[in-house]
Amino acid sequence: MKVIATDLPGCVIIEPAVFGDARGFFYEGWNKSRFAEHGLAPEFVQSNTSSSSRGVLRGLHYQWPNPQGKYVSVLEGEVYDVAVDIRRGSPTFGRSAAAVLSAHNKRHFWIPEGFAHGFVVLSERAIFSYLVTAPYDRAADAGIRWNDASLAIDWPVSAPLLSDKDAAAPFLADVPADRLPVYAP
Repeated sequence: MKVIATDLPGCVIIEPAVFGDARGFFYEGWNKSRFAEHGLAPEFVQSNTSSSSRGVLRGLHYQWPNPQGKYVSVLEGEVYDVAVDIRRGSPTFGRSAAAVLSAHNKRHFWIPEGFAHGFVVLSERAIFSYLVTAPYDRAADAGIRWNDASLAIDWPVSAPLLSDKDAAAPFLADVPADRLPVYAP
């Protein structure tokens, strides 16, 4: 397993060791002790899967309180995946990190608690997998506008397909301070 740092401390890209031959391939998508060797110790409590078509953008989502860390990957297709630091007081507040995740490259992205997350589908369809550190909590569900200029995310689409909720999400500057996680060094 190879761990690749991003511009956001704590958010890392994981490249699993892939073993393949003419029959197909095998890789270990999650191994608690291998993660621990790299100082990562999430405790996953739920697994989610979504399917989306080309141009669908989901995000930028987070939960507060009751934050979720997310370990995400693509089982079919390709997405542009983004994490945004929304922790009040963080030296990287408002900055983002992105990765292309695909069934082909088999990369995973670890996004700890305190970050907003979103992705846009680049292929005809994508099946997206999430392991999360807290169950979904409707009362804590929150989001940031995908195209907030202050975030300067270089999305590879200009007119994505959005849910009504995502289209109406507030800009980061408009989110009340008590609805954002707090940075804890």
